[in-house]
Order: sequence, then structure tokens, then C-alpha cells
Amino acid sequence: LSRPLSHAMASLLAIGGAVAGGVGAVLAAPWVAGAMGFTSAGIAAGSTAAGMMASAAASTGGVAAGSTVAVLQSIGALGALTGAQTAVVAAVGAVPGAVAGVVGMLR
Repeated sequence: LSRPLSHAMASLLAIGGAVAGGVGAVLAAPWVAGAMGFTSAGIAAGSTAAGMMASAAASTGGVAAGSTVAVLQSIGALGALTGAQTAVVAAVGAVPGAVAGVVGMLR
């Protein structure tokens, strides 16, 4: 049997999903960057990161400051996110988390 959830419960599920998605994204970002080849020792040869770097160099002659490659390179070099990166990654992760919370509520 399925009962409709109250508005308060639906809101809590969406907020919980957003928090979980945001925290999960922040925790996963350094691992994902490393798995792509953005490491503290530089860009790993033959990796996805190396391909992204080559593509950026071919199209613009270098890696632009603030570009995806530059941000991932920074995360890989530090092994962590800076304050601004944390805010952006958390916000991006919160969106699918909230959607998952709402979808879970509808089931």
C-alpha cells in the first residue's frame, strides 16, 4: 500500500538527498580527479587527463585558467578541494541528490 507523503516529509527527503549528494560529491572529487590521471606528481601519461590536456593544447594552445582541465589539475595536485571548488562541487552534487530524494519520495 502506498500513502501520499506530507509536504514536510517530501521536503525532508529532498533536503536529505541534496545534503547527501553535496557531501558525496565533495568527498569523491579528489578520488575521481586522481582516477582520471590528475595526480600530485602531475598528469599521468596515457590517462584521460593526458588526453584532455592534449585536446586543450591543440584547440587553444594551452590550458586556460579556470578551465575544467585547470580545475581538475589543481584538485589532483592538492589532493583536495579549495574553498571555492568545495562550494561549486557541493552545489553540483546537491542537485541530483535532491532529485533522487524527490524520486524516492514518489515511489
